[in-house]
Amino acid sequence: MEKEKEVTQEQLLKAARKSGFAGGITTGLVIGAILICTSYIASQLTPSKASTTVFDSTKETSGQVIDDDVVRKLKLLEESIDKYYLEDAEAEKVENSLYKGLVEGLGDPYSTYYSKEELEEVYDSTEGIYYGIGAYISLDETTGGGKITKVMPDTPAEEAGIHDNDIIVAVDGENVLGMTLNEIVSKVKGPENTQVMLTLYREGESDYLEIPVTRMKIESPTVTYEMYENGIAYIQITEFDSVTTDQFKEKLNQAKTEGMKGLILDLRDNPGGNLSDVVDISGEILPKGLVVYTEDRDGKRKEYSCDGKNEIQVPMVVLVNGNSASASEILAGAIKDYEKGTILGTTTFGKGIVQRIFGFSDGSAIKLTVSHYYTPKGNDIHGVGIEPDETLEFDYDKYLEDQSDNQLERAKEILMKQQ
Repeated sequence: MEKEKEVTQEQLLKAARKSGFAGGITTGLVIGAILICTSYIASQLTPSKASTTVFDSTKETSGQVIDDDVVRKLKLLEESIDKYYLEDAEAEKVENSLYKGLVEGLGDPYSTYYSKEELEEVYDSTEGIYYGIGAYISLDETTGGGKITKVMPDTPAEEAGIHDNDIIVAVDGENVLGMTLNEIVSKVKGPENTQVMLTLYREGESDYLEIPVTRMKIESPTVTYEMYENGIAYIQITEFDSVTTDQFKEKLNQAKTEGMKGLILDLRDNPGGNLSDVVDISGEILPKGLVVYTEDRDGKRKEYSCDGKNEIQVPMVVLVNGNSASASEILAGAIKDYEKGTILGTTTFGKGIVQRIFGFSDGSAIKLTVSHYYTPKGNDIHGVGIEPDETLEFDYDKYLEDQSDNQLERAKEILMKQQ
C-alpha cells in the first residue's frame, strides 16, 4: 500500500504523455487517483466491527425504487447524520444531493436534476447571455473532466491564458472529475466580478496549472462572418442559442449582398444547443423536406421539416471535428444527406440523443434523455458520429507556427474548383 502512496502527479502526467493524451490521462488521473485514495482509506478510515453501529436496513425487492423500505432507510440515514455527524449539515444541500443521486443512478451523463438556481442558469445560458469566464465547455468522456473546446475572444478566459483543449480537473479546489457537464459548468459560472480558481491539465505541461479567472457578463457572439477572395464566404456557428438564428440570418444575408459564390460553414467545436434553432437555421440552407426526426422508447416519431423557400444555391463546405456534437451534427447530417455540401474534417462527436426538461412546482426540474434523433435518411449517429466526405486532421503544429488553418484552406480549394 505504501508504494501506491508514492505515485506522484509528475509520474502520472509523464505516463499520460507517453501513452497519448486520450488513454494516458485516463490511466494517470483516474486509475492513479483510485490507487492513492484506496491506500488512504484502507489504512486510515476503515472502522473495526466493534466500533461500527449497525442499523436494520433490510429491503425486500419490490420492483420500484422509492418504496416504503427506501423511505425507511432514508430516515435512518438522516437520523444517523443528525446524531453522529461532526459538522452541521446543510439541509437544502443534502436534499438536493438525494435528487441528484437518484438521476445519476441512471448512468446517463446527459440526464440530471436541477435545483431552482441551477435551472435558472440553464435557461440563461440558452439565451446566449450568462455570467462566467467566456469559454465553451464540453464533457471529456475519457477523463470525466470539463474540456475547454473554445475560448471566446476578448473574454476573461482569454485574458487569463486558458487554452482550447485544456481539461478542468478542479474548480476552487474541488475535484470535478466524474461530475456531470451541468455540475462542472455551474461551478465555473457565478456572480459578476467574482473570482474562480481553475485547476487545469494541459498536454505538454509537467504539472497542473492553477489559473484564477474573474467572472464577467458574457454575451455570446454565436455567429461570426468573413468574406474571402473570389466570393467565398465564411460563417462560423459556435453554438445554437436563442440568439443564433437571427445572428445567422443577418450574416448569411450580408454574404449574399456581398456577392457570395461559395460558403464555408464552420461547425468545429460546436457542442450543440437548441433543437428549434438548428431546425430554423436548416431552413435557410436545405431544400424542402425533413431536417431531422426523433423516436422515443415507444417508437413514437416526431418530424421536423423546412419548406425549402430559402434553399442555398451556391456550393458549400462544412467543417467539423470531434467536438462537433448534438445540434451541429443534426445540421451537418442533414446537409450530407441532401448532398448540399462537402463535409470536411474529422468524425463528429456522436451525440444522437435528445433531452427534455420537466419542471416542478418548486422551481426545480429534471432533464432526461427521452429520444434518439435520426438524419433525414434515417441514420442514427449516437456513439458513431458523422463521417466526413473528406477526412483531414487539423494541423496544430502548423497553426502554432504561423496561425494557418489547413482545414479552412482546403475548404477554399474545394469551393474554387466548384465555382
